[in-house]
Order: sequence, then C-alpha cells, then structure tokens
Amino acid sequence: MKTIYNPTRSEWTKALQRPIQKTKAIDKIVKPIMRKVSRMGDKALKKFALEYDHVTIKTLLVSNEEVLKAREQIDPKLKEAILVAKENIEKFHAAQAQPDLVMEVMEGVTCMRKSVPIQRVGLYIPGGTAPLFSTVLMLGIPANLAGCEEIVICTPPDKEGNIHPAILFTADLIGIDKIVKAGGAQAIAAMTFGTESVPKVDKIFGPGNQYVTAAKQLATKKGVAIDMPAGPSEVLVYADSSAIPSFVAADLLSQAEHGVDSQVILVASSEKVTKKVLKEMEEQLENLPRKDIAKRALDNSVAVIMGKEENAIELINDYAPEHLIICVENEDFVVSQIVNAGSIFIGNFTPESAGDYASGTNHTLPTYGYAKNYSGVSLDSFVKKITYQKITEKGIKKLGPTVEIMAANELLDAHKNAVSIRLKYLKEKK
Repeated sequence: MKTIYNPTRSEWTKALQRPIQKTKAIDKIVKPIMRKVSRMGDKALKKFALEYDHVTIKTLLVSNEEVLKAREQIDPKLKEAILVAKENIEKFHAAQAQPDLVMEVMEGVTCMRKSVPIQRVGLYIPGGTAPLFSTVLMLGIPANLAGCEEIVICTPPDKEGNIHPAILFTADLIGIDKIVKAGGAQAIAAMTFGTESVPKVDKIFGPGNQYVTAAKQLATKKGVAIDMPAGPSEVLVYADSSAIPSFVAADLLSQAEHGVDSQVILVASSEKVTKKVLKEMEEQLENLPRKDIAKRALDNSVAVIMGKEENAIELINDYAPEHLIICVENEDFVVSQIVNAGSIFIGNFTPESAGDYASGTNHTLPTYGYAKNYSGVSLDSFVKKITYQKITEKGIKKLGPTVEIMAANELLDAHKNAVSIRLKYLKEKK
C-alpha cells in the first residue's frame, strides 16, 4: 500500500485510480453467453454450469427438500444472528415507505403520485469465494416490503450442485421460494430473457464479478432495468489522531478481503497516523484466512496524507467512495460536507461490516465513483412512482387557456386543440 503526501487536485485522479476494468474483452466473453441462454434456455444454463462451475445440474430449481435440509444444517447462533439482522433491515426499510401524494394545485386541478411495486424482480446472490447470504436479506426484504409480485434468486451452486445452506435458510425465512442454481453472466441472461425455469424479470439486482456486471449492463439494452452500474468493492477511511489505529486497519482489511480487485483508501491527517495504521494492517493481515486476496487488493490501494481538512473533504467528494468511514474529531462538520458517498459510517465504533450485515442500512451500493449520481438500494429501488391528474370542468376552464398559449407557442396545434375542444364544449353546454 503506497503512501502519497498532500497530492494536488490535479494529481488526485491518478493517485486514486481504481483498478481498470477491461470492458471490451469481458463483453466479448459475455455476449455469446447471453445469446446462448436466449436461444437455448435451461439447456444453456446446465451447459455453463458444467463448463464454469464444474458441476452437473439435473434440476435448476431448488427443491423444498433442499430447503428443509438447509434449515437443519444452520448453526443456531447463525440463525439467531440472521433473525436480528432481518429485524433491523425490515425496520429501516419499512420506514422508507412514503404515503400517496394528493394535492389540489389550483381549483379543480388535482395531482397525485403513488408508489407501485415493480412486478418481477431478479436477485443475483454471489456464491463463489464467499456465499453472500446477507445479500438475500438486503435485496429480498425491500422487494417483499415493496410488494413485488414475483421474486427470483439466482446463485451459483458448489461442486456438488448444492446452494449454501445459509442462502437457502435466509431466502426461506423471508418467503422467497424460487431459487435457481445458476451463477455468472448466464444467470443474468436467464433473468433477462427468461428460460423454462427462470422467469423474465423487469429489474435485476445484486453484486457480482466483472462478468456479472457486464451482463447486467447488456441487460439494460434488452429492456431490463438494473439496480446500478457497479465495479469492485471499495472503502475510504478518513482518520486523524482521534481514530484508533487498530480499528482503522481492521476496517481497511475487511474490504480488502472481498476480492483482488477491491480498493481501500486511507486519508490521514498526518504521517504519524498513517504509520500507526499501516503497522496495524501488517500485523492483522498475517492472521487473515483470506490474506492472499487482501494482499493483492492492497496493490490497488493507497494511503493519502492530507494535512488540511478542507482538502481532505474535497478529495473524498471527488473520489465518491462506496463506503466512507469518518473517524475524526470534527466528525459532525466533516459529515455535513460529504455529498458523494454510497454509505457513511461515523466514529470509532461504527465498522463498515455493521452496515454489510445487520445495522439496518442496505449494503448494495454504488461503486467505481457512481456514488456521484446513484443511490444505494432502498425500498424506492423496488417501486415505480406513477403520477396522476384529474381536472374538473372548473379546473379546465381555469388551466385551459394557459395550456393553449404554451402549446400554440411550441407550434403544437393538436395539443392546443385537445384543450380548445373541451372549452368549446363547456361553453356550448351553457
């Protein structure tokens, strides 16, 4: 992990450059997969399971027997932890619901807005190097709360053709019973086009590797929405002398172990703070089972020493991190100045992993700088906002002339006539 001292603004982009994604090369691999699934359906999914996951799949859909077996395999302590997380996530996401908006904007003209659930949603749950059963909670709970009619999960099987018991237990806990043994770009293709076992969905959610990400982007060209564009996981920690170095090091490593293309950034107020954190990272790294992955991720990472607080804040907003941890004495002011971040964690006792699992916020967040223009997943992600309007006779008389003038000046006579014909009718009605 290299250290950079007080870089100028012109140096920020290069200093904090994210791992480069070779999108053209990846698309060349993903596009044929998408086409084959579109043409061959389930047959293609089974073929790719053998080719990429090295497993023969007879039945793509998880059976009730497999779900019942998973219940018995889960450690009681894990069950209890999942239940606590479920309760917190449900509370926070349920509170995001908005009442229907009804407003009479002028006499006789009423405008309304209502949230309507997206009917069919697909949830991609990674299951490769780490089975992310927490993502089932993060995506499945708001989908249920929103009232989505059909929810399907796609997740890759292990070498024996099984889905991790924690994923099955969690899906069953929140009432999702359509679980497909398919991973990678082929799973995204299945939800995009539909197969014999997988329904075609309206929107696809969930994190994944670069092939999954590429497939999601291609899905948008086929009329399917996605939660957000995404890249590898990332965290930025802003720390000064009030930060506890061992905590900061642990937070940085927790993100580094996600994958070799993850990126962790330390923005520190001084060289002294930086050295303490890096020393802690070296010591903690050696005890991690995934230390080889974390070490490679640290090659993409950097420590930046920024003596001036205002410069540090500008750099953070320019980088727009997925996860931002703020451990500085002046935390309230700094937090108030952040405009670009996926999710913010405040103070020494708020680890990023709390948000990943159980605090209640969602962990599906914009990465790769997309926090500048995208929000993380929330209840709103699973609904559409439909507006309505109703105009009475009195209302069209009041509003009509305004519309006529505007339409005429845009040279759209048919628009004007749609109002004029009504006003004429009401005048003759007298």
